[in-house]
Amino acid sequence: MPAHVIFLEPAFPANQREFVRGLHQVGALVSGIGTAPVEAFDSELRSWLYSYEQVSSTASVEAVLGAVKNIQKRGPWVHHLESTVEALMLPAAEVRERAGIPGMSMAQTILVRDKYQMKKWLGDRGIRCAKSAEVGTLDEAKNFVQSVGFPVILKPLAAAGAAGTWRADDAAGLMNAIRESGMTPSRKVMMEEYISGHEGFWDTLTVNRHVVFEQISHYYPNVLEAMRTRDCSPLVMVTNRVDSPGYSELRVFGRQVLTALGIVTAPTHMEWFYGPKGLFFSEIGARPPGVRVWDLYCAANEIDLYVEWAKGVVHGHAEPRPTRRFAAGMVALRPNRDGHIKGYSGVEEIQRRYGDFIIRMHLPPPGSRTQPVESGYMGNAWVWGKHPDYDLCRAMLEDVGRTIKVWAE
Repeated sequence: MPAHVIFLEPAFPANQREFVRGLHQVGALVSGIGTAPVEAFDSELRSWLYSYEQVSSTASVEAVLGAVKNIQKRGPWVHHLESTVEALMLPAAEVRERAGIPGMSMAQTILVRDKYQMKKWLGDRGIRCAKSAEVGTLDEAKNFVQSVGFPVILKPLAAAGAAGTWRADDAAGLMNAIRESGMTPSRKVMMEEYISGHEGFWDTLTVNRHVVFEQISHYYPNVLEAMRTRDCSPLVMVTNRVDSPGYSELRVFGRQVLTALGIVTAPTHMEWFYGPKGLFFSEIGARPPGVRVWDLYCAANEIDLYVEWAKGVVHGHAEPRPTRRFAAGMVALRPNRDGHIKGYSGVEEIQRRYGDFIIRMHLPPPGSRTQPVESGYMGNAWVWGKHPDYDLCRAMLEDVGRTIKVWAE
């Protein structure tokens, strides 16, 4: 009997369908649970689904549990319940426990969702983390600042990326960050010391506690600046030099984090800083990275990570063979102002200059409403590229960011 896998939200965001494809391709029966009607799916996605349940919200434990029970009643036996969306991980874990489906427990899921508990757990086990505290009052915030000094960072206890993250450089900045974060005694936030240095991420596909695939990537500039500054075209760069000696410490460090958290089978996304004080852990999620970075990994390494992930889930083993032939990256292109897209300049020049090294361009059509800078790397226009040489790949994408202009009115 093929493995029967329930997958949450098979169509949103857009690359969710690739996980469904991977599961179908390795022989699983895939039942989907989502908020959209199945009629909204294209015929290819529908062909990959064994069954489907529509719910009012996939973040609702009771709604998802009801859908799971319906699927269980119809059969066959459900072996896995999977979610690759950060916000759905905890509901999925609770439903698994209540429905008797194996997988990551609630306790472990909380550990990789709650940033304060995560860092406390890892710090107690010798992992270098920034000093942090869970705070809900002004006095608690001031006491933390007295212990570490400015600048400090405020962020939600559970969120993805730099969503809702503030830096405070002085008392006025602290008050502003507290106000904008909505911090209250019943809605606490995490404060941490600011660690200066370069920021990147180490991602894995981990199967039965073994890292079967790893990838190292870099941010230029760091995320907090990229998410707050209009006058930059931020890059995410995927290196093809993973095996170089300069990354040895990071690769050992990352595996120590996975061991400390007890990760068994999951994609992981770990943010790190390296600066004058050395290598520091920032945070980790037991999920793939956002903004479709897995697609960059596939292009750079000439593999299908979605299928390899599915093999790990369904068969308990995977053997991806990354070529490391290319470095790859994405550059976010910011409109000159908020409003509606008027047009672009420099696009044809870039296409002539770099040809097949450009993987994909996303240029919203004129008339489209712009998205704020805080919407992230794929909020507006963006370009993906690859090149055998990492430094040339980075230079190419920096040139794209300087040359292509997004004009709004």
